[in-house]
Amino acid sequence: MKEATTDELQHLTHHQQNDAKTVFGFWIYLMTDCVLFASLFAAFAVLRGNTFGGPAGNELFSLPFVLTETLILLTSSFTAGLGLLSARRGDRNRVLMFFGITMLLGIFFLTMELTEFHKLAVEGNSWRRSGFLSAFFTLVGTHGAHITTGLVWMAVMMVSVARRGLNSTTIKRLTMLSMFWHFLDIIWIFIFTIVYLMGVAI
Repeated sequence: MKEATTDELQHLTHHQQNDAKTVFGFWIYLMTDCVLFASLFAAFAVLRGNTFGGPAGNELFSLPFVLTETLILLTSSFTAGLGLLSARRGDRNRVLMFFGITMLLGIFFLTMELTEFHKLAVEGNSWRRSGFLSAFFTLVGTHGAHITTGLVWMAVMMVSVARRGLNSTTIKRLTMLSMFWHFLDIIWIFIFTIVYLMGVAI
């Protein structure tokens, strides 16, 4: 009996160590993403004035449109938080509901972002037009690529929860997914401020 208890404790300790390593590794990933976006913001700051006779941000950007995008993403971050709270309470139906809403809002946000890109390209203001537009498309497009990754991850997790229910591993993965989504929300706030607000103001 004593040996069985010892084995169980060893297994639990090993499991906790693996969880800690996974979470630590995910934090490292987020830090590397911070470095990536910091580099893109720096490049944008350098190139924002290089329009080469083309339009600048105050001629291209629609603040009401971008503000709507921002509100959608902020709301999706809120519903993702509610989904994680539901997961920790063991309420599978609410998890699926809140992450489903988050996913729909994310798709709506991404659609608006792609609509803006398409409109700019059709008007002759693609990434090839100037250094400013190259930096803009790269920065905002990289954020959009991360949103796409988050949506795919969310879809996989929703299928997993629907089929297998909630357990410690699922909750840990939902926690990391929620962290990733909140991180993208924070990055977008910087994009909204630096790219759009400052772009229109200049």
